Amino acid sequence: MKILLAGAFGNLGIEILRVLCEGGHEVIAADLKEKENNGLEGKYTFRAIDATKKETLKGICDGAEIVITTMGLTTSSTKFTAYDIDYQGNLNLLEEAKAAGVKKFNYISVIACKEPGAEKVPMLHAKAMFEDELVGSGLEYVIYRPTGYFYDIAKVFKPYVDKGEMQLLKGYHGVKANVVDCPDFAAFIAEHMLDTNAVYEVGGKETYTYEEMAKMCFRAAGKPVIIKDSPIWMFSILANLPKIKKAGKHDIILFSKWTLSHDLVGKDVTGDHSFAEYIKEYFGAKEG
Repeated sequence: MKILLAGAFGNLGIEILRVLCEGGHEVIAADLKEKENNGLEGKYTFRAIDATKKETLKGICDGAEIVITTMGLTTSSTKFTAYDIDYQGNLNLLEEAKAAGVKKFNYISVIACKEPGAEKVPMLHAKAMFEDELVGSGLEYVIYRPTGYFYDIAKVFKPYVDKGEMQLLKGYHGVKANVVDCPDFAAFIAEHMLDTNAVYEVGGKETYTYEEMAKMCFRAAGKPVIIKDSPIWMFSILANLPKIKKAGKHDIILFSKWTLSHDLVGKDVTGDHSFAEYIKEYFGAKEG
């Protein structure tokens, strides 16, 4: 089966690429740049794209039976917004897929993007807007809404653990999530890519509060647990500081505020990987 995978060399994309190649599919791996020495050389065809520029997408979907896109803004940027990538970039790809006669379009979105208040968070709202475009496109679709990823929690918490002090939102220590490991999620995506007009809210097998996650990280690093409160309104003030906006960090701060103040528990549980074991390995020490 010929499959176009857009965003093939992000943390999730490379795992999807691995699963598809191992499944014997003909894969067009599209991204801004190719991740070299990935162990899959010769098993796919690379295509360099910039989804904000329609001309780079011309012909990319020709002959493809399925399009899978992971494209989305995940870090601060002074050049692009979530609306440029998550919405317009994916919309450009959707239009190209329709023109090429593609029948199925798979989109990796995010959990809770349709909840009340999410429209005020650009990194959620842009995904919700594209979901609406996809559902109304006439193509068969699968929408995956992950809760978050193991590596995201580890990466975000690490600077605080290194510093020796974690800050969580006051009154929200009990907010919980069942984040999923990327290889597990990639396998789920491939397993369900032929489904018709389905929406999945995908999480891992273990659910923890953010306080439990923080304690886990400190203990795995062999450090005393120090967790302090930060008032939620501080995030709004911080996000709107001129220097923060200039650095392109406004949207990601609002997204962090949302995730730390809302339960993100996916009902479609998948995978055997343990978040607790991942954290122990990531921080390089065993709990005592």
